[in-house]
Amino acid sequence: MNAPSFAGRVAVITGGGSGIGRATALAFAGRGARVVVCDVDLDAARRTAELASLLGPASEAHQVDVADIQAMEAFAAEVGVPDILVNNAGVGHVGTFLATTEAEWRRVLDVNLWGVIHGCRAFGPAMAQRRAGGHIVNVASAAAYLPSKNLAAYATSKAAVLMASDCLRAELARSGIRVSVICPGFVHTNITRTATFSGLAGKELDTRRDRATRQVARRGYPPEKVAEHIVEAVRRGRPLVPITVEARVGRLLTRLSPALARAVARLSLD
Repeated sequence: MNAPSFAGRVAVITGGGSGIGRATALAFAGRGARVVVCDVDLDAARRTAELASLLGPASEAHQVDVADIQAMEAFAAEVGVPDILVNNAGVGHVGTFLATTEAEWRRVLDVNLWGVIHGCRAFGPAMAQRRAGGHIVNVASAAAYLPSKNLAAYATSKAAVLMASDCLRAELARSGIRVSVICPGFVHTNITRTATFSGLAGKELDTRRDRATRQVARRGYPPEKVAEHIVEAVRRGRPLVPITVEARVGRLLTRLSPALARAVARLSLD
């Protein structure tokens, strides 16, 4: 068994059907945690649970839309109180502020921001009332602090997750609940395969998705590395974890030269 051990602990992971969510589930399962995963894709969640069960205690899979507060509350009631909560579910969208439609804004904010809020509100009160400690991990992005004109809705959602996490951390400190924000850069997951692009549909959308997927694949940063950082954040209680070189450089850039960061935001993503 890999150290550190999380034997006897329960880890709930949203968006656990693939990518960072699946890798995180397997990382905690391999360290002895009982993993509970949810995803809108039940088959994908079940596959993750099967793999996690091979590495650790029996895992559970649930079909849940994190954007639905009633579904999240029902999920929390069924699961009980976890020791670790990883709000990971997210969607991608590329588009400028004015080109992004109201429906596109709502989709991104419903999943990326409200999904995190719903997770924290569904599980957080019981975790705090138990007075046994615990950890909430919210997966944001380097886009949370590094603006881009082509990622208006996505960056807005992730920036809100960062601030919400900072506020929640202060609130839960006396309850012994720690809160970490994970800010990855370009990671090779299937988010590019499902991302939406303002003004694109059909074959043109498929072409842009394929191009984005190839670009991220060439970056070569796997979700398993992100999962290791998440485990380490829980072990060490780290509040903010930029992951990948571009995420760390972006964080430094926004702190040392906000004007330069604003200039970089004007560049177009191809």
